[in-house]
Amino acid sequence: MRPDLLRPFLGTIGLAVGFGLYSLTGRLAEPWQSLCIGAMFVLLGAAAWFYAGDERWIKVLGVILMAYGLLRAFLLR
Repeated sequence: MRPDLLRPFLGTIGLAVGFGLYSLTGRLAEPWQSLCIGAMFVLLGAAAWFYAGDERWIKVLGVILMAYGLLRAFLLR
């Protein structure tokens, strides 16, 4: 596969895995549901932060995702 075609393919696989994990955690009882979903957002934000390199807007997106994940895990139920 050419490298420019691999990126959208991996993005599609990532979306499918993400939606699958999100739906599986929806079956958990509270407070585990909120904690797991919050942890997934924190991990997604951390991955965006490390992936960003020098791109500031991706780093800001990562911080927003991490903040939402913490809020979701501990305050938003």
